[in-house]
Amino acid sequence: MSEGLPVVHVARHGETAWSLSGQHTGRTDLPLTPNGEQNARQLGARLRGLNFVKVFTSPLQRAARTCELAGYGAAAEADPDLTEWDYGQYGGLRLGEILRQRSDWQPFRDGFPGGESPAQVGERADRVIQRVRAVAGDVLLFSSKDFIRVLAARWLSLGPEAGRYFILSTASLSALGYEENLSQPVIRLWNDNHHVAALT
Repeated sequence: MSEGLPVVHVARHGETAWSLSGQHTGRTDLPLTPNGEQNARQLGARLRGLNFVKVFTSPLQRAARTCELAGYGAAAEADPDLTEWDYGQYGGLRLGEILRQRSDWQPFRDGFPGGESPAQVGERADRVIQRVRAVAGDVLLFSSKDFIRVLAARWLSLGPEAGRYFILSTASLSALGYEENLSQPVIRLWNDNHHVAALT
């Protein structure tokens, strides 16, 4: 895929009970469901044949276990900056429950009370980008939905709030890279979950 240019592949963790129920998980350290573990193995099959100079994972078990089941556990380094957005007081709540409390709430604009602001998540994404851009070769990251959405926005030099435009499925694979002249960051692949859909 990279045609000689570095690519950052970004994997979202497999299914959890709360990704099924629509609850905001954030820093709650949930395990994968049995189906989520199968998702992770299918993701590993999707990644087969690709070579990575570095692999980094969120320390949360849903991402770390996805990394392990995909076949990269031994090579991975835990990076706290890849941890999901801290949802504070809204952790465990569904969107409808939050909107009943605050009807005009928008997470990528307003952040989470008692948790992180969009700017704070953007700062973590910037640190990840700085690290992976210093690697000479392709990189693989394992993280969670909303952090990855902010990461994609910041990769494109957009504000963290632009993350709201990027939908992301469990066990999906995305890729961040560059135009051929290396000067323009682009999204090369987004929310590819065909490996899951085809086998479940």
